[in-house]
Amino acid sequence: MSQTVVLKVAMPCAGCVAAVERVLGKMQGVESFDVDQKEQKVTVIGNVEPEAVLQTVSKTGKKTSFWGAEAETAEAAMA
Repeated sequence: MSQTVVLKVAMPCAGCVAAVERVLGKMQGVESFDVDQKEQKVTVIGNVEPEAVLQTVSKTGKKTSFWGAEAETAEAAMA
């Protein structure tokens, strides 16, 4: 079953983006992914477990968390 997992990932440079893209490209079950450096947001679509995606991206050494309500609230407060 395909699902969408959205993560907040600290990616200050293009090398960080490349590292995240590299690990997601190797991950089984991933159908597609979008890495948005400006938003610090990674969206993964595929037959994957959210926790497994989080663990895989965390292996890059980047600060990674689920894109949660607190992130959206903080953005709304800044707008």
